[in-house]
Amino acid sequence: MIMKVRKDYLNVTCNVATDEIMRTSRLVRDLCSMPVQPNKAVVGSNAFAHSSGIHQDGVLKAKQTYEIMTPQSIGLKENKMNLTSRSGSHMVKNRLESLGYAEKDIDLDNFYPRFKALADKKGTIFDDDLVALMEAANAEEMADAYKLEYLNVTGGRAVIPTATVRIVCEGKASQEASSGDGVVDATTKAIDRIVGFDITVREFHLDSISAGREAQGRVKIVAVAPEGTFAGVGTSTDIVEASALAYMDVVNKIHRMRKFAPRLRSRLSGPTVSL
Repeated sequence: MIMKVRKDYLNVTCNVATDEIMRTSRLVRDLCSMPVQPNKAVVGSNAFAHSSGIHQDGVLKAKQTYEIMTPQSIGLKENKMNLTSRSGSHMVKNRLESLGYAEKDIDLDNFYPRFKALADKKGTIFDDDLVALMEAANAEEMADAYKLEYLNVTGGRAVIPTATVRIVCEGKASQEASSGDGVVDATTKAIDRIVGFDITVREFHLDSISAGREAQGRVKIVAVAPEGTFAGVGTSTDIVEASALAYMDVVNKIHRMRKFAPRLRSRLSGPTVSL
């Protein structure tokens, strides 16, 4: 990449297809079972990720400010702008416009403080969070409708994985049990039986956010439903509970999207907003 980026200075070339670098790096990672650290130059997950408001604003105005090479030159589609409490109002407005909101619909003086409050609480804000925040008339409309009250799982070698869950919605408790291909799969199937949503999990990520045997695990789920694509996050010292909480996060986002759908259709012109 040095030869490619500074060709004018070095005046040397090679025949490496640089747009295969990321794919090759991931192949080596998988074959050797050696994770690539996020801050690794060029191929690290943070190499083209920006969460600082100053960085995001600079990249929006001129990408070369913080990116000496393009994501596409190593095989990525685009850079990644993480919306956090450090993101500036310019980045938030840009993301809302990319979701289909017209400039006249965005009242940043009112919206940005609400965004900051939610970002302080959740850490990372996803596109579905932005849509819900735009459409919610008050804080009560952002509250979770479905709450996980009870979870019990059974699993192990030569044991059929089963899960029993109890969920409370609007004061009414519902309980279901299910088996599955592992206790996490059994848990999500039991939740599906209660809420009745059509959910397909596309991505499942588990990370440790503290050290030791009692470390907290954070689960991130990316799921697809007829209402759109949603990201859910759950944290617990029990990875099954963390998975259940992440799945419940998705469930509540789908519920909010269904509630806000009529407002979205009347507000947005053209095709339905894609998350």
